[in-house]
Amino acid sequence: MFTIQNPILTGFNPDPSICRAGEDYYIAVSTFEWFPGVGIYHSRDLKNWRLVSRPLNRLSQLNMIGNPDSGGIWAPALSYHDGKFWLIYTDVKVTEGQWKDCHNYLVTCDTIDGDWSEPIHMNSSGFDPSLFHDDDGRKYFVNMFWDHRVGNHNFYGIVLQEYSVEQKQLIGESKVIFKGTDIKLTEAPHLYKHNGYYYLLTAEGGTKYDHQATIARSKDLWGAYEVHPENPLITSFPNPRNPLQKAGHASIVHTHTDEWFLVHLTGRPLPREEQPLLDPRGYCPLGRETAIQRLEWRNDWPYVVGGNQPSIVIEGPNMKEVKWDQDYNEKDDFNSETLNLHFQSLRIPLGEDIASLTAHPGHLRLYGKESLTSKFTQAFVARRWQHFNFLAETKLSCNPESFQQSAGLVNYYNTQNWTTISVTWNEEKGRILDLMTCDNFTFAQPLKENEIIIPDHVAYVYLRVEVNTHTYGYSYSFDGKEWISIPIAFESYKLSDDYIQGGGFFTGAFVGMHCQDTSGKNMHADFDYFTYKSID
Repeated sequence: MFTIQNPILTGFNPDPSICRAGEDYYIAVSTFEWFPGVGIYHSRDLKNWRLVSRPLNRLSQLNMIGNPDSGGIWAPALSYHDGKFWLIYTDVKVTEGQWKDCHNYLVTCDTIDGDWSEPIHMNSSGFDPSLFHDDDGRKYFVNMFWDHRVGNHNFYGIVLQEYSVEQKQLIGESKVIFKGTDIKLTEAPHLYKHNGYYYLLTAEGGTKYDHQATIARSKDLWGAYEVHPENPLITSFPNPRNPLQKAGHASIVHTHTDEWFLVHLTGRPLPREEQPLLDPRGYCPLGRETAIQRLEWRNDWPYVVGGNQPSIVIEGPNMKEVKWDQDYNEKDDFNSETLNLHFQSLRIPLGEDIASLTAHPGHLRLYGKESLTSKFTQAFVARRWQHFNFLAETKLSCNPESFQQSAGLVNYYNTQNWTTISVTWNEEKGRILDLMTCDNFTFAQPLKENEIIIPDHVAYVYLRVEVNTHTYGYSYSFDGKEWISIPIAFESYKLSDDYIQGGGFFTGAFVGMHCQDTSGKNMHADFDYFTYKSID
């Protein structure tokens, strides 16, 4: 028997939906404005996971151009039935104000890493939908139901409707089957059937530190549903010293070894020595991650083994441990014809006219597009922060001829929060290295008059960021051997959900390569490699 250390999916991997296909296990997670949409991880032991699929990889399936920060893909739901995979997802177009304009879709595929179907529009009445396959062959669709009326609580309840595979649409009546508890913000519905009962698992309390998973049951699919006598099923809220905070938004799996497990969202705040424990409770630059807990059944109710708060270490299932090769190379030399699945772009796919692996073989060529504040077309390729301490590095060549042109290394949360070190141009100094920061949409260039002049003979510039839990800093080299640190420390917590002004943001920190040309001349930059290396 082996143990499992939480979280099982580190870095921004929220809203886990787990399913089983035979002896294989898959978890789908939210990707919000990052493209391709949805990440699907594979395991054969519930401990070791690898990223195997990003199913929404065509504009016909997902076009998020102009989508707001933290819009896009919310809470996908993955299931396996009738010999194929079913994926339900939401594309959220508006996040602020009275409305949540969102559209819910279904795609299917015979294999997890194949070409997924064109989407079927299901409804647009709310978010966090999922599909339930009943044992009589019928299928049902549930989602939270949004109430935009002024003075009403926005989370009206959980709505259920039958889905017809033949007609490819929802049919029959729709009915609100659960109004939630007094915790409110009832969302993320998943239906299960066990021992004659239907179980409705939801998330409540919002996805911050008040988060919890609520479960209710009924003998009738359409209700009424009674809430668990010792609800919530899991939460971190009463336990501020638990290193796994924000526990909630969960899903359940029954293993082929007749065991039960719960995967759930969690966040790990940065350590806060000599600071108040509760207000604020902390900052999670790695975003909302995925953890797993054991379940046991008592009186036809599920309980988290060890109590209803998350455990850092749990007993693994009665399976043989299956380890995978690492699903990314620490150093990517861009010798492949496709980008590694860990790399994503913002909102839309980047065609050959924006990002090319063939224009300069052995390099990723980016053609300069819009600024890091744009919600439309950026030439930006990035990957998640997955460790509290890591090093990221790249080597690039570019020849800007205007201060409107730049390329470099970026640490990014959203369009209003990022820092970058870039090769750009100055009228008096020529090619320079400069820093720029965007802090809740307040901009600064901390080097001021001390930008670093790049010698004329230098073809490639090496750029590096080192993240050390609370802070991170940039360094550079003109030969790849002698590195010079820039003595400016940036604060990691500013790239977290918990820092962003206005609230309602749900992603996590990214690091990557960006090329900007607001002159419209499409200056290109060639990135020779990208390194991401944990130093935890």
